[in-house]
Amino acid sequence: MEKILIITGGSKGLGLGLAKEYHKNGYRIISISRSTIKKLYAVEQYQCDLSNTETIENVITEIFSHLDKDTTKVLTLINNAGDLGTVNTLENIAPKEIDYTIRVNLIAPLILSSLFIKLSKGWECKKKIINISSGAAINPYESWSLYCASKAGVDMMTKVLSKEQKRLKKGVKIISIYPGIVDTDMQEKVRTTPKENFKSVQRFIDFYEHGDLFSPEQVAQKIYQLEIAGKLKNGRILDVRNE
Repeated sequence: MEKILIITGGSKGLGLGLAKEYHKNGYRIISISRSTIKKLYAVEQYQCDLSNTETIENVITEIFSHLDKDTTKVLTLINNAGDLGTVNTLENIAPKEIDYTIRVNLIAPLILSSLFIKLSKGWECKKKIINISSGAAINPYESWSLYCASKAGVDMMTKVLSKEQKRLKKGVKIISIYPGIVDTDMQEKVRTTPKENFKSVQRFIDFYEHGDLFSPEQVAQKIYQLEIAGKLKNGRILDVRNE
């Protein structure tokens, strides 16, 4: 019986850390990302720019065509891919940049979750969607309107879907996770933002200089530990730093 993980953004950062951690623990890994990487571990890679939302259905349908519901024990989707977007006050962000960030951070997870639920309907295995959200969903940061708004949307999607699925006999469990401050390309982008565009930039520089960032591997291990400890319960929105 197979344990399967479908993950977006599995080629770098936290996504790569999660892919490696779940693979180490016996999962078949299927990554959907803009870039592919040399196969350092067993992984199936599908190249897809999630901002081109019209292409998502074909990719996820292709993935499911290679899965067997009768031999699957666990089926998990991690909506991990995300983009900080342009860091600036909203009136200084171009409409096309607003559109791009919301597509990647919110519309893509909505489409993926919708298709995952639809295509796995009737499967007897344990099914779960883990949304990688952020404390920015509940803490407003100046110049992060796109990221904060999209992550708040992800959390509300989690709450609504968990209610919808709870009443079904073989429903999907939905969870949102705040991974904390992770040492990824996004953090580097934050630190290099001009102060005139982001007033709190020094705070994030201090996180880095004081060694307060978690590595992707540390966070991935923590998330998997929460998984095996049974703490990823339907409808939960949890911060790994508080668990």
